[in-house]
Amino acid sequence: MSKEVTIARVYTLEGHDQLNQVLDILHDEEGVLGVTVIRGIAGYGVSKEIHTSSLLNLSLELPLIIEFYDETGKVLQAIEKLKKRLALKHIVSWPVTAHIEQT
Repeated sequence: MSKEVTIARVYTLEGHDQLNQVLDILHDEEGVLGVTVIRGIAGYGVSKEIHTSSLLNLSLELPLIIEFYDETGKVLQAIEKLKKRLALKHIVSWPVTAHIEQT
């Protein structure tokens, strides 16, 4: 079954204690269709400060991407809630066609 949905990505850092709060909002409050958390090995944002892990220096501030998808209205509502409650500033979203198999 094909369905129009929106994907959103939240960019944050490990150690900022936002992951569990984001997951609680997306799962318990908004009930979005799917969420995946990706742990980056290196990255930088607006500050241009590079966050990386190496054998010599294991950083506790590695990049995290929290990606989720659902109907556009639900995703936009979740984004607004995340921005308001957690002051998240790096969120992107785009429309896609999902090919979802229901079991």
